[in-house]
Amino acid sequence: MVTYNKPILELVQFDKCDVPGLIELSASVGWDYDEKEIGTVLSSGKIFGHKNAEGKIVSSAALIPYDSSLASIGMVIVNKEFRGFGLGKETTKKCIESVSKDITIMLIATEDGKPLYEKMGFHTVDSVHKYICDNYIPISKPLNNSAVIFEELSEVDMNEILKLDENAFGDSRSRFLINRIKQSEKCLVVKDNNGTIVGYGLSILGPVNLILGPIVAPDFQTASLLIDKLCSKHQGKLRIDVPSCNEEFMSLIEKSGFVKVSQPPIMVLHSVNMPLRNKTLYGIAAQIFG
Repeated sequence: MVTYNKPILELVQFDKCDVPGLIELSASVGWDYDEKEIGTVLSSGKIFGHKNAEGKIVSSAALIPYDSSLASIGMVIVNKEFRGFGLGKETTKKCIESVSKDITIMLIATEDGKPLYEKMGFHTVDSVHKYICDNYIPISKPLNNSAVIFEELSEVDMNEILKLDENAFGDSRSRFLINRIKQSEKCLVVKDNNGTIVGYGLSILGPVNLILGPIVAPDFQTASLLIDKLCSKHQGKLRIDVPSCNEEFMSLIEKSGFVKVSQPPIMVLHSVNMPLRNKTLYGIAAQIFG
């Protein structure tokens, strides 16, 4: 029987100098993290992982702590040549240990990763619906929300946006959201006829897709119109990850050319349930951010 010894690896916390190596690791498993995305992760949280004796990055896991009671884990990647040594478990454990046990930790699992997370104490509480669109079909008929207007975000709107997002997401995440807005291609706010902000949406231009999210809106029609505004004039693929219990919204975007490609589970640790949300979140920021 052949036995394989674990190679000499160092578990470290990455910084900006490691971005090229993290992009290379991401690409090795078919993921499309780019410099801007990893920059937002680093400025909003921490990335841990292993380097081999030559300094090559062979694993990663990111922890994004939010403002009070919640954190998200993502970007859990292990180079194919270094699988079977428990690196995914070690990096995820390092993320967990970097925050208090009072913090609820959430993640959106891959099919391969789910058994590992279950062994570490995570359990499934919900799911998200991953949608991809190759050719967007604009909304042809006016939807029943003529009382709303869409505007570019201005600085004076920021506090209102943070409050809307906190109630939609289940925790305040001001540092992350400010970083994400800086990264965004477009950031639109939705106002009612009294000028009150009732929703907002971001688009993030990645190397493969224009990512739509977060999308926060008072109803599914307004959320659909936000999508329409955010991806107007964009030539290329679109992606949105939709929380469960948004069937009417999903039906609408499917008519616009979106196709559901997977439904990964949301898992949590240190809690029984998901954080309390008010059902106005129609698109998450990205799976790494919960």
